[in-house]
Amino acid sequence: MEHVVGLRCLVCGEVYPPGEVEYVCPRHGVDGNLDVLYDYDRIGAAFSSEAAARSPEPGMWRYRPLLPVEPGSAAPPLLVGDTPLYPVPRLAAALGLGPVWVKDDGRNPTASLKDRASAVAVVKAAEAGVGLITTASTGNAAAALAGLCAAAGRPSLIFVPASAPPAKVAQLLAYGATVLAVRGTYDQAVELCLAGSADHGWYNRTTGYNPYMSEGKKTVAYEICEQLAWQAPDAVFVSVGDGCIIGGLHKGLRDLLALGWIDRVPRLYGVQAAGSNYLAEAWERGEDVLTKPPIAAHTVADSISAGLPRDRLKAMAAVRETGGAFVTASDEEILAAIPALARGSGVFAEPAAAAAWAGLVGAADRGLVGPDDRVVVISTGSGLKDVASARRAAEEAGAAPIEIEANRESLERALADHGIGRGEA
Repeated sequence: MEHVVGLRCLVCGEVYPPGEVEYVCPRHGVDGNLDVLYDYDRIGAAFSSEAAARSPEPGMWRYRPLLPVEPGSAAPPLLVGDTPLYPVPRLAAALGLGPVWVKDDGRNPTASLKDRASAVAVVKAAEAGVGLITTASTGNAAAALAGLCAAAGRPSLIFVPASAPPAKVAQLLAYGATVLAVRGTYDQAVELCLAGSADHGWYNRTTGYNPYMSEGKKTVAYEICEQLAWQAPDAVFVSVGDGCIIGGLHKGLRDLLALGWIDRVPRLYGVQAAGSNYLAEAWERGEDVLTKPPIAAHTVADSISAGLPRDRLKAMAAVRETGGAFVTASDEEILAAIPALARGSGVFAEPAAAAAWAGLVGAADRGLVGPDDRVVVISTGSGLKDVASARRAAEEAGAAPIEIEANRESLERALADHGIGRGEA
């Protein structure tokens, strides 16, 4: 990890040498988020975008010189990264926009972007010589950790709110994780996980506490820019709960700018559910997120439900420093975005992922983006994560199975009643 030169506290600016602190700034505790600092001159002298493309390592690991891991550390044997970036011209035209792409990170092995962070967590735990890895999550980070641990043959201990969607809990159990369903909120699950890991020495992957999780998530920025031939888009939309993904996205883009692989950083738009709008509210009011108290968060998009975002400093910096904005979407708008995105692009998104599309719809309506902008929307998780919400969204859009009898007459009657014609194009 010779290319990492330190970890800087985002509160006080103190820089700690690599290995001196494990998770957060000792002066500020859980609020003292750390940012990993790199020697870009050293990296750039030995690594290029062409070298990344030629790397024999799979997925996100072809960017290993830009990750805070030792050169010889073994990555988990699942393909993480290399997810597709789809142009969506029909959806873009309906919004009066120019080129729009959807980055489908639901194609990762456990069906969410958070596999990128968990892959790094598994490597860092091995480097630290720690066996059991833990996290607190509303579901996706937990599934990511459980799946990557299973692939690497390592045990995982997961804290989830008891209200987590059954499909996500089923994933955890299938992967063999020990699951603690906390009768309380996500924030309470986080506090319990932090306390337990401090008492028992587990390696803690929890978002906004472990500084290396942003570093895994930032690889989505590398892929987007590489897939666009290293021409950065003008705007990127991503859903925001704890803030780690948008913070990681910002970090990855800053890495690429420092190396000269892109010539500018796009505007970043963080999309929050209206019922979980801590950061959007702070941004609109100019509030200090270090002193702003928690809110009561309630939304159908469980993956972005956070009363006190743990990576709020990085998230706020991502929006402010790029000239972007925080926007909100109601639960109704988020649910409507699921079938809209699926029918217009073929990408099936869970509510939290569809929130990013709902945010773009609202931003286009407000004139925050226009026809001259090249826009990327990140779909962070598969719709299979929350089938109940997807079914509800489809039904609210007017879709339901057509029941027929098992005979030709019933078939023909249904075809006629619903205007279903012949199969010619």
